Amino acid sequence: MDFDLSWVLWGLPIAFVLGWMASRLDLRQLRIENRQAPKAYFRGLNFLLNEQQDQAIDAFIEAVRSDPDTSELHFALGNLFRRRGEYERAVRVHEHLLSRADLSRAERHRAQHALALDYLKAGLLDRAEEALRKLEGTAYEGQALMALLAIYERSRDWTHAEQVSRKLDASGQGNFSSRRAHYLCEMAALATGAEAQRLLRQAADTAPGAARPLMELAALDRKAGDVRKSFDTLVQLAATTPLAIPLLARPLAQDAVASGQQARALALLQTSYDQSPSLDVLEAIVSLQPDGQARQWYVRHLEREPSLVAASKWLAGEKLEHEEHHPQVQRALDNATRPLLRYRCAACGFEAKQHFWQCPGCQAWDSYPPRRVEEL
Repeated sequence: MDFDLSWVLWGLPIAFVLGWMASRLDLRQLRIENRQAPKAYFRGLNFLLNEQQDQAIDAFIEAVRSDPDTSELHFALGNLFRRRGEYERAVRVHEHLLSRADLSRAERHRAQHALALDYLKAGLLDRAEEALRKLEGTAYEGQALMALLAIYERSRDWTHAEQVSRKLDASGQGNFSSRRAHYLCEMAALATGAEAQRLLRQAADTAPGAARPLMELAALDRKAGDVRKSFDTLVQLAATTPLAIPLLARPLAQDAVASGQQARALALLQTSYDQSPSLDVLEAIVSLQPDGQARQWYVRHLEREPSLVAASKWLAGEKLEHEEHHPQVQRALDNATRPLLRYRCAACGFEAKQHFWQCPGCQAWDSYPPRRVEEL
């Protein structure tokens, strides 16, 4: 059979025309898709700026469908789901990103961090811990360690919290020695005997200026019946950390009475009071004074500070002209002064009857000044 060259002559132009038409169609489709994706993306941004999160999510979903390979759209969508509290959808978005083989190393770390935040916000602490540990050695390591520290504090896992605080110190994220001392004190509270003593001494060495380790060491000695040792520990603390004297004034006075060191304690407390008047130091001084002189200290305090608490204490021992009304008047004054004797968190304003090392409201450490509300 002979080959007819005329078919080749006719076929080449036809193939060229068909190829040209196909390329035009592809370019047109590409332009339409490229035009639609930015429109959906910018529409989503506009909704987001106008606090219309539902419409923003719909727009970003449309943009992701138009351009499924763009990781930035997935990150934006996942963050929106997290902000909306739709944690399961946020997890799916970030898990989908992590499953992609074409994701760069930096974007994979970013997706891992976003997934950890999803679990953390959802309260799935075990999954969040696992996801955060995978960020070790990445650019997100510092943020991951801080999040792990919050998890361990929340779950009261003080051993792991102490370990993470060491890593944060080593990474240059800040000085966590004071917080680490609190972790050691919390561990000591769960221990007994020599182990509790060892942990508290380690805490004192970790943060030499911290009041808590020595106060709790003194409490252990007092519980064991060695009040003289407890007294000496509190005197040492008063010398190194004078700002803590209002907190240790009462146990110091009690140890002084039990060990016959009233004169020494009174001299220390009077010196502290002269430098910085305090209601707790005042009460400790009064407890060490003879009955005839004790109440005069309230008058001395009133000469220096306009204190309703001191006035109420002084009035409690006075004889009024209408003595039969004294209980009612005293009860009203005690009711009025009760809120003034609370401690207040400097971080969130949470008030409590007792002093806390960690605020029950905002979980901040060392946020309670050793002063009553009336003195702030």
